[in-house]
Amino acid sequence: MKPATTTIDLNHLAQDIKRKGKTLGFQQLGITATTLDKDEAYLLNWLKTGRHGEMDYMERHGVKRSRPETLVPGTIRIISVRMDYLPADATHPQETLNDPLKAYVSRYATGRDYHKIIRNKLQALAIHIENTTGKFGYRAFVDSAPVLEKALARNAGLGWLGKHTNLINPKAGSWFFLGELYTDLPLPIDKTFSKNHCGTCQACIDICPTNAIIGPYELDARRCISYLTIELRGSIPEKYRKMIGNRIYGCDDCQLICPWNKFAKYSVEKDFRIRHGLDNATLIELFNWSKEDFYKYTEGSAIRRIGYDCWLRNIAVALGNAPTSDIIIKSLAARKNHASEIVREHVTWALRQHQTG
Repeated sequence: MKPATTTIDLNHLAQDIKRKGKTLGFQQLGITATTLDKDEAYLLNWLKTGRHGEMDYMERHGVKRSRPETLVPGTIRIISVRMDYLPADATHPQETLNDPLKAYVSRYATGRDYHKIIRNKLQALAIHIENTTGKFGYRAFVDSAPVLEKALARNAGLGWLGKHTNLINPKAGSWFFLGELYTDLPLPIDKTFSKNHCGTCQACIDICPTNAIIGPYELDARRCISYLTIELRGSIPEKYRKMIGNRIYGCDDCQLICPWNKFAKYSVEKDFRIRHGLDNATLIELFNWSKEDFYKYTEGSAIRRIGYDCWLRNIAVALGNAPTSDIIIKSLAARKNHASEIVREHVTWALRQHQTG
């Protein structure tokens, strides 16, 4: 049943949606149409050059990612939202990065899994809209489907795409999540954020440990530490292992160096607070987690998706990069005959860095 939008003041509805979004915990909300022609051309070229690595699903989805109406038939508008995630109670990221005995976990993953949290808020927003419009077509997404979320957010006025390819908001930096509500409501659209404020700055390009940002607005995922530690399920190429340092899940270097993040706001969402000391844990502590420990401590966490073997794989690399000590060698040696070939390979490599067999 289609909503009776002819009797609804759509401008008033759009403002009401934005007010409700704020009460639900979103820091900003914008509305855009479905046109993504230029972004589609960029996407197809990016896939053609193989920069997506082993993320084959991106190629399988084809243009569904850049044509919202093919993903959800009937879609004519996208409500784009952003939500700050930087935890206020955390050890400063740079402090953890500077200590080679500590394990660096990307700050988006130190709290509860954002997918469900934001999706539930989007669902609540949809129900609120439904109270005004009656039944209408919609579907909520949070980094869980073929969606060009950053391009849509830019078009909805939430920020610009920086040279590191992340969305930057001039008043909030880039430490935030994005979510979308695809809808068939003919809502008025917001002005696209057309001005790029990166200027001549290329700090993100210069700081990238693996040179994954191969040029302004050009990311080769195959080199990116986030891809190598999260998306890649096999062996991490040896040429990148030393560059990974103590980063065991993701990488925030390009955000840490970005001057616009001096405007970033700490999250007020309780679920994004640090859990299990993951902002400042030692490599040894996390490497000693049993499989049961891993699944216990990552319950409700985005980290769980990589699985226990990749968790050990990543930490083994970081231990190989740490200063040599008896406890590190002993911890690695204890995993030398692990059941997983992937774990064994990376442990062997790590031991070799400490010149021991």
